[in-house]
Amino acid sequence: MELSTWIQLMIGIPFIGFVLSLMVPEHREKLLSKVALYTTGFNLLSLLIFLVFWAIQGFHALNLKEVVLYQNPDFVFLVDFFFDRVGAVYMVIGGMLTFLITFYSRYYMHRESGYKRFFNTVLFFYLGFNITVLAGNFETLFVGWEILGLSSFLLVAFYRENYLPTRNAIKVFSIYRIGDVGLILAMWASHHLWHENITFLKLNNAELVSDFLTGHSGIGLFIALMLLLAAAAKSAQFPFSSWLPRAMEGPTPSSAIFYGSLSVHLGVFLLMRTFPFWEHQITVRVLIALMGLLTAIVSTMIARVQTSVKTQIGYASLTQIGIMFIEVAAGLEALALVHFAGNAFLRTYQLLISPSIVAYLIREQFYGYEPVNKVFKPGFIQRVKMSFYVWSLKEWNLDRFISQVVFGPLKKLGHRLDFITYKSLLYYFIPSFLIGVVLLAIGYNLPTRLHQVLPAVFSFIALLLVLKSFTERKSARLAWTLLLLNHFWMVLAIAENERFSIGEMAIYLSGVLVFGLAGLSIINWMRKNIGQSGLYTYHGNVRRYPFIAFLFLLCTLGMMGFPISPTFLGVDLLFSHIHEDQFFLAFFAALAFVMEGIAAVRIFARLFMGSKKANPLEPVPIFKVLGGIGYSKNNFKKTIFKKNH
Repeated sequence: MELSTWIQLMIGIPFIGFVLSLMVPEHREKLLSKVALYTTGFNLLSLLIFLVFWAIQGFHALNLKEVVLYQNPDFVFLVDFFFDRVGAVYMVIGGMLTFLITFYSRYYMHRESGYKRFFNTVLFFYLGFNITVLAGNFETLFVGWEILGLSSFLLVAFYRENYLPTRNAIKVFSIYRIGDVGLILAMWASHHLWHENITFLKLNNAELVSDFLTGHSGIGLFIALMLLLAAAAKSAQFPFSSWLPRAMEGPTPSSAIFYGSLSVHLGVFLLMRTFPFWEHQITVRVLIALMGLLTAIVSTMIARVQTSVKTQIGYASLTQIGIMFIEVAAGLEALALVHFAGNAFLRTYQLLISPSIVAYLIREQFYGYEPVNKVFKPGFIQRVKMSFYVWSLKEWNLDRFISQVVFGPLKKLGHRLDFITYKSLLYYFIPSFLIGVVLLAIGYNLPTRLHQVLPAVFSFIALLLVLKSFTERKSARLAWTLLLLNHFWMVLAIAENERFSIGEMAIYLSGVLVFGLAGLSIINWMRKNIGQSGLYTYHGNVRRYPFIAFLFLLCTLGMMGFPISPTFLGVDLLFSHIHEDQFFLAFFAALAFVMEGIAAVRIFARLFMGSKKANPLEPVPIFKVLGGIGYSKNNFKKTIFKKNH
């Protein structure tokens, strides 16, 4: 067997293990843990055997061109795998740590109500991690990237009946989707720069990269900056650092494998994988180094004043990752790989023993606590120290910064669209869309200037529909319908921009229609049988209707273009018809695609996750409180009437 085909095992073994774990009954704890343990163990063993043969052949980079999923005269979508020393280090560290975590979790998660769900998600994460590390092009990498984002959401919200884990899971997923904007735009610009589905093997050809970037320095800089955005969001670099402590809401083993060792280091991996592309762009290298330096400084200060041990470990890990960004920018790839291995093992160990450390410190404080008397001397230096101390306690308000600067304007714009109702959709938006389709079908002629503007206008309308869904709270059905219509307006925008064949439209819209209509039917069923239609709070219906929740999760994934739907391929097709000078159209399309994922996940979370009782922000009527001590609503009204008279 050729070494390149051995790469298939590294993807196939986790996939088979994940499928098998889905079929194991929930009460079979031992069998579930054995499936996970044997899957990770067998995959690690096959990897080590592969490395022996790879070393004998001289550590040459391997490329395995797999399946061409779609091809036309102007576009090829293929699944490609690539293996080199960077991938070897990440695969070995990932295999060893996942094997250790599954072994540890067999006992740590014993008798947890979500035991099966935990191991399903860990194996799903391991599959996504392997696809990301072994990806040979941006499209294949994006498949693993999306799987990692979903598994992060599911593990942070492991205690899904509680309010805070659900809220923090949405925050983490939202930051991940910001990174997706960068990766999508980088893929779009790469298609126009290379005029092909470029592989990472070709990126290692320095002469080829130099020839293509000559005369195209602007688009090269744009691609590099978008890759930096994706890497910064995934690795929680400044100013995206606030999501990491929020991700610690999940079980300790998931915190160790995700946010201490593997997932949080994938931003560094993306930079190392694309280093030959931006190696000679000094501006980009300086920006990467400055971002890493700023992250290291801020994270160090925050880590030193935190009261939660897991938060301390998380920010300490961010400090080291910031230094890795500096190392990658300096071209010190080998040092960055060694640094990654050491930091991953150390943070995993620290997070796994953190519960024992907390118990020890509590006992130590109880029996041998002695207060330390410090004398604070007034002065400028002391005031500066106290200022940094307070800022660090508040985590430099990074969470508020992202909320106000990134999502705040989008929410304000969404709230200004309250005029969009079912009636306005029927009277204005749907007829306007149908008129546009008819005019396209009959082949009408427009002035050139208007023809250039219309695609951006249509894509902006699609974005407005998504933002309205993002802020909609009165009706889950309206919010879901807006997401469905967004796809149709986006297709109209691209069809107006360039010839978009019926077959390509079918690929894009087939998944949207199936999953969108299925999700709409579930919402209608809930409205009719449960009387639930609003999104003001988290209803926590997953306990009563777990199977319905699972079906709606699949519908959510299909709507947002997850790789279970043809829409995932259709999104890449759609962007291939956006010209390289149409930045507004590309930006509106990417932002609409990303925000739709956030809006769809929010609908799912508010309908099925969280707990109504666990929401501290939800006002509770006073008669409900008094009802617990023998008062009914009518008795309360009678009592108030007697008091007033």
